[in-house]
Amino acid sequence: MKLPLRKKIWFAVGLMILLGLVLLAHPFFHLTKTWWNDRNELAPVPAGKANDASRLDETTIAETWTNSGDFAAGEKQLAELLQRARANHLKVSIAGARHSMGGHTIYPGGIVVDMGGFNQMSLRAGNILHVGAGARWRDILIFLNTNGLSVEVMQSNDDFSVGGSISVNCHGWQFNRPPIDSTVESLRLMRADGSIVTCSRMKNTELFSLVLGGYGLFGIILDVDLRVVPNERYTLETLPVASSNYVSLLASRTADNRNVGMVYGRLRMTATNFLSDALLNIYSRKTPPTNFLVSSLKTNSPWFKRVIFRSGVGSDYGKWLRWEAESLVDAKIIKPLFGRENSRNEILFEPADWFLEHGSNRTDILIECFVPPPQFENFLMDLRKIIPANRADLLNLTVRHVNADTNSFLHYADRDMVALVMLFNHPRDAAGEMCMSNVTREIVAVALKNQGRYYLPYRLHVPPEEFRAAYPQAKRFFELKRKYDPDELFQNEFYLKYGK
Repeated sequence: MKLPLRKKIWFAVGLMILLGLVLLAHPFFHLTKTWWNDRNELAPVPAGKANDASRLDETTIAETWTNSGDFAAGEKQLAELLQRARANHLKVSIAGARHSMGGHTIYPGGIVVDMGGFNQMSLRAGNILHVGAGARWRDILIFLNTNGLSVEVMQSNDDFSVGGSISVNCHGWQFNRPPIDSTVESLRLMRADGSIVTCSRMKNTELFSLVLGGYGLFGIILDVDLRVVPNERYTLETLPVASSNYVSLLASRTADNRNVGMVYGRLRMTATNFLSDALLNIYSRKTPPTNFLVSSLKTNSPWFKRVIFRSGVGSDYGKWLRWEAESLVDAKIIKPLFGRENSRNEILFEPADWFLEHGSNRTDILIECFVPPPQFENFLMDLRKIIPANRADLLNLTVRHVNADTNSFLHYADRDMVALVMLFNHPRDAAGEMCMSNVTREIVAVALKNQGRYYLPYRLHVPPEEFRAAYPQAKRFFELKRKYDPDELFQNEFYLKYGK
């Protein structure tokens, strides 16, 4: 018996709805489970202890010093603190947002100087921002935004401090730019004897180059003069590309780079096509730099993006969901329908903590390497073997681009480099730490094989001999540290491992 046409239509519609529900059931339950289990279990660091973003470096210290907010009085008190530390044979380390991961802000039994109170800021002629070392980029973006300005070079997130960013010589999505040191006009540094000196390219030049990317070993950065730039509006173009063609596509699409503001890439994390598919994101200028642009900076947490991101922990299906969400839903549906325009300040106005591990039993750890563009695919070929062989849980790999650095003594970009920023998740136990130690050493070894280097703010798993191979200028760097700080007052765990 034949069904009437109307019943056929309703049957087809019902079948499609049922099929849709079946197809949506798996992602719905997977994301719901992720959301349900995503509890913030982070406990404050106990009194008398210090730790950093890894949550693997809890260390007993003598004290943590903080400034009340009176900057002039704070400098005097800080000098007195250094005098007391010398008298009592205590070492001093310096902390901002504590987003380093290898004890760079900690010395066992020492004094931690918390620079958070040094957060004053003002604008000077010529688009120069005068800012205290403890200020966070989020507050700086809010301040600059009201003046139609933005940061020239910073990380891709805003929860770091200025002093910390300069001490690690950070870089970000800003295209055709060296690291942040290229934007520093001058800085004031408190030395071990409590004296304050101004360092720039014209004054105390050697000390200036050592402090930029110097990991707090030469003194305490008090404040900085930074070049800032106009806030701009960008249009975003997202291009799917095979990783083997990534470098050539980037070169062709940015050959006339006058209109390119920011660039970054993402690589696919799934077991299928692992690190072989990429998304190239290019932000091109739409607003002329002479226009005065004040952005609407929103503080709402992107909870759904976080759930999708965290759903990849220990789950290839979750990694596939995220890739499909970014490469298909976001790039081809949402942004074309609802707009692909953002201002520079809107793009930078996002904290890393929105996406990081909040559980008590696991942690997220970064490894970052730099290779010359011709070695990009060769390096990826090595990563495709190393990471699965160690069963390491890679959550994210972002590709950035850094121009040659001529300012920092301990520079990582001795030429134009491609930066590969890898975020891993692992248990906070001995087995997880051993896995990451093995992965780090193997990744750094192949970075060196591919004429590259690795970034120093992260876990101290690299043996001293490979550190020296990556940074041949390190021997002289530490000799100069002892020249400028003969009593070795300023120390941290990074110096303990590599500086002797």
